[in-house]
This record gives sequence, C-alpha cells and structure tokens, in this order.
Amino acid sequence: MRNSVAATALLIAGLGAAAAAPAETSRLADQKITASGAGKVPLGGSYRSLRASGLLGALRPGCPLGGADTRSARLKAPLKGTVDLSRSRPRTVRTITVSGGASARGVGIGDRLADIKAAFPKARVDRDTEETFGITLVRVPKSGGGRIQFAIDVDTKRIARIAVPAIRFCE
Repeated sequence: MRNSVAATALLIAGLGAAAAAPAETSRLADQKITASGAGKVPLGGSYRSLRASGLLGALRPGCPLGGADTRSARLKAPLKGTVDLSRSRPRTVRTITVSGGASARGVGIGDRLADIKAAFPKARVDRDTEETFGITLVRVPKSGGGRIQFAIDVDTKRIARIAVPAIRFCE
C-alpha cells in the first residue's frame, strides 16, 4: 500500500512538472531570425512548399495598398507573425514579420533598444515614425549583421515586431 501511494504521488508530481514545462519559455528555445529568414521560413521560399511543410497558414488577402492581388499568410508555431508573398506566381516569401517565438542574436520581442545596440552595433535608429505610427524603427544594415528591422513601441519602449528585410506599413 505504501509503495502504491508513493508511486501515485511521484506520477502526479511528474505530470505536474510536464504540464508546466511547455508554459515556460526560454530564448534558447526560440527560432533564429537572420537576414535570410526566420526559423525554417526563408526569404524567397515558395508558399506551396512552406505550406506543405506546415510552416505557413492559409493564403489570405494582403495589404490593400499593394494592389488587388497581394497575399499574405500567418506563420505557424513556434513562430508568431505573418509573411508577405510576391504578387507573381509561384508565390514566394518577400517579407517576414515576427511578433513572437524567435530572436535575432538573442534579441527578441519585449527587449529594449539597448539590447539591439549591444547585439548589432551598426544598428540605426529612425524616430520619424513615432508620432504617426507610435513606433521607433531600428534598422540593421547588411554590413551590420543583416537586413533586419525592429519596431519598438513608443509607450512601452520594448520591441513589438522584428521583420526581415523591413517592416511593411499597411492601413
């Protein structure tokens, strides 16, 4: 009887720890953002192959400012965000915008400008969008580690989006 109670307690403790583990996130588990893509989603990759691999969601209308034939798709877990696709066929990934699940040189969503500057010393800050869009843009040039752009929320002073190669404005 004593052994079965101990075994049951051990099993319950193990299940509780296993259930809590997925909720814990670590930057080590994040996908990497580079100048060539995010995680397993590369710039220039075909929508059809990425969709078949389970990396992208369904095709949907893109930004209306881009024309009637623009399309986008959501990134699937572990990444959060969207991709903008080319207008011509076969549709390929032109821009990747990440809102979670990935980091660039250890800098991810929720970090600050100082973290970007530490990881990317050549990064350039552009404050022209602060009043209109409520974000500060930080561009990393190709010579500084890749064509990557960060959007920092003006109110929270934290990174809200990371895009390869640049943040697209629509609306």
